Formats: sequence, structure tokens, C-alpha cells
Amino acid sequence: MKKTVVSKEVIIPFILITSLFALWGFANAVTDPMVQAFKKVLELSNSQAAWVQMAFYGGYFCMALPAALFVRKYSYKVGILIGLALYAGGALLFYPAAITEQFWFFCLGLYILTFGLAFLETTANPYILAMGDKETATQRLNLAQAFNPLGLILGLLVAQQFVLKRLQSDDIANFSTLEAVQKTLIRTSDLLVIRNPYVILGLVVLVVFVLILAAKMPQAKGDETNAPLGETFSKLFKNKNYSQGVLSQVFYVGAQIMCWTYIYQYAEAIGLSSETAANYQFLCFILFLIGRAIGTYFLRFVNAGRLLMLFAGLAVIASLLTIFIEGYFGLYSLVGISFFMSLMFPTIYGIALEGLDEEESKIGAAGLVMAIVGGALMPKLQGMLIDLGGNGVSDIKILGVSEVNFSFLLPLLCFLYIAYYGNKIYKQA
Repeated sequence: MKKTVVSKEVIIPFILITSLFALWGFANAVTDPMVQAFKKVLELSNSQAAWVQMAFYGGYFCMALPAALFVRKYSYKVGILIGLALYAGGALLFYPAAITEQFWFFCLGLYILTFGLAFLETTANPYILAMGDKETATQRLNLAQAFNPLGLILGLLVAQQFVLKRLQSDDIANFSTLEAVQKTLIRTSDLLVIRNPYVILGLVVLVVFVLILAAKMPQAKGDETNAPLGETFSKLFKNKNYSQGVLSQVFYVGAQIMCWTYIYQYAEAIGLSSETAANYQFLCFILFLIGRAIGTYFLRFVNAGRLLMLFAGLAVIASLLTIFIEGYFGLYSLVGISFFMSLMFPTIYGIALEGLDEEESKIGAAGLVMAIVGGALMPKLQGMLIDLGGNGVSDIKILGVSEVNFSFLLPLLCFLYIAYYGNKIYKQA
């Protein structure tokens, strides 16, 4: 008899936890365009502006393991509530940050916000996997993750309509040449524009906090006979499928954030504004949503490793086109990468945790969330590549293409490793 992906007994908890996937998707999407926004408003280099992603994804790395250890001792529900509280607190810090007009203060808000996201992801992903039969766990996680792109789309719409469209500094061709007084007035106004969606988001998250607090959730407290932590770490480290899965996740998240963050610089190189570039990022998210749906369907019939290998291989081809074809066709190729990235995160996650016991899964989940640090480190490296010839995006040519095109060599290398990992898992089946 065919196994049920989500049984009726857990449908309400499943819906509540799945809503969190959209919530952190929103935070991811509304933050990506802020790299370009802060670059213009505060006159930063590409590498300096990348501190936005360093703060955002660095928070995941720092808090994922403490979150897992907390959930190991207490319940999933408590972990989720702490995550929502930190999420709201970090978002609300944008209010005093806009008053001080200090870039580090905004980065601090993002850092704390992602402490909350680390709690949420460390808790929600393994919880979804545990909500039913092990044979349908990867399908169930892909189903829940399908709501993540909905949050991405909404977040981008908010960033485009309520931030990028209203930034005065982006409408002025030579903002850096204005008088100091003019720049100060515009900067103050633009930082308030950046502040508003985060403050509203913080208030919305507080409402979700109250709803989860009032809801009845299944018992999900770690069992009292937890294995020694050192023993659990040792088992995970020796499990090659898991350890290589963590590395694959580092590369996947790094590639995703590079492709979504630097689409603005890629568009800038062919003369498009940030507002127009947001339309292309919107198309990325639509393709990401479609790809997730198609990938989830095919996982019913195709080995997860084989499908991962296929999608990663196609992402390699799209990356090559992005690098070596300048202009609109290269931009379309960059957009197309999102379709092939769509099933990577949940599929790698499910494969890496497959066969682990409950105790190993809790700590293992933390390692996979810590892998999100790839989104902090790799965009910084890509920003440094783009800055090789100066603060522009096409100051010099490398291998016959502009520096911004060449910088997409980094995502290409990431996809090559993911294809290798998928092939390895497929051969084991």
C-alpha cells in the first residue's frame, strides 16, 4: 500500500510548521536586494556591501548548534517560540539602526534576526521529517519547502515595491558627486525606506508567535536517555553521506545566495536599474517555485541522488552560459539557474539525514543549518572578485568577459560538487 506523505492526524501541526518555511523565505528575499540598496545609499564597495549577507547567514552558523542542543533538551515548540522571538527582535532593531544611520547597526539587526531563523530551521526541518513514515520523509520535506518560494516571492515584491522603487539614491546617476547636505538628506530618507519593511515584519512575527503559543502541538521533547554528545558527533563525522551532505549544503546555499544577490550587479553591467533587476529576481523565484513542485513530483519515481545529479549538472551548463555570454541572454541563463537549484536544499537535507536515529538527526540537523554559512562566505568572495578592477561591475575583462560575469565561476564550482554528491548517492542505491 502506498505510504501517505502527510497523515490526517498531523495535518494541523504540519500546516503550522510549514507556515514557518514561508516566513524565513520572506526574510531571505527581502534581504538580498539590500546588498545593492546599502551599496548605493551608503556608498559602499561590492565587498563592503556583502557584509549584509555575512551578518545574515553568519547568524545561522553561530546559532544552529546551540539551537539543536536546546531542542535536544526541551521541546520543538519552545525552540520555535524562541526562534520567533529572536526573529522579531532582530527585525525591530532596524528602527534604532535607521535613527543612528550606522551600517553596523543594521548588520547587527540581521545577525540577531538570523539567530531566530537558525532556531526555526533547526527545529522545523527535522520535525517535518519525523511527521510520518521514513519512506516519505524527503517528499514531505520537499512539500513543506514548496511554501518557502511563496515567502520568497512576497519578500521580493515588498523589497521591489516598498524599498527599491522609493530609494532616491538609486534614481540619481552620480549620487556620489552631490553636495554633502543633499546626500545627507537623501541618505536619511532612504534608510527610513529600508527600515520600514523590517519593522512591519517584526510585528507580523510577533503575531505568529502568539498563534504558535496558543496552538496545541504534538509532544516532541528529546528523550531523557540522550546519547553522550561526543559519541553522537563521532558517529556523524564518520558517516560520509552525512559529512559530504553538509559540504554539499554549504556549496548549495553559497551558490543560491550568490545567484540571487549578484543578479543586481549582473543587470547593472548591462545598464538595468535595481528596480528592473528585481523583476528578473522575481522570475527566478517563480522558476524556483515551479522547479520545487516538479522536483517533488519526480521524487516519487526517481532516485533522489539521481535527480539531484541531473539538476546540478543542468545548473553547471546554465552557469557556463551566464559566464561566457554577456548581455540579456546571459541574464536569462542566470535566471534559469533558479529552476535547477529548486530541489537541492531539501533533497540534500533528506539524503544527509537518511538512516540516522532521532538523536543523531537532531544534532545532524544543526550541522546542515550551520552549512548555511556558505551564504555568508561565498557572496563575500564573489564581491571581492567583482571589485578586482574597482567598485564598478565591469571595470576589467577576465577571460574575455567582464569581472561580474567571471565571478559566477564560484556558483559553477559549487554545482559541480553537488552533482558529484548526487551521483555518489545514486550509485549507492
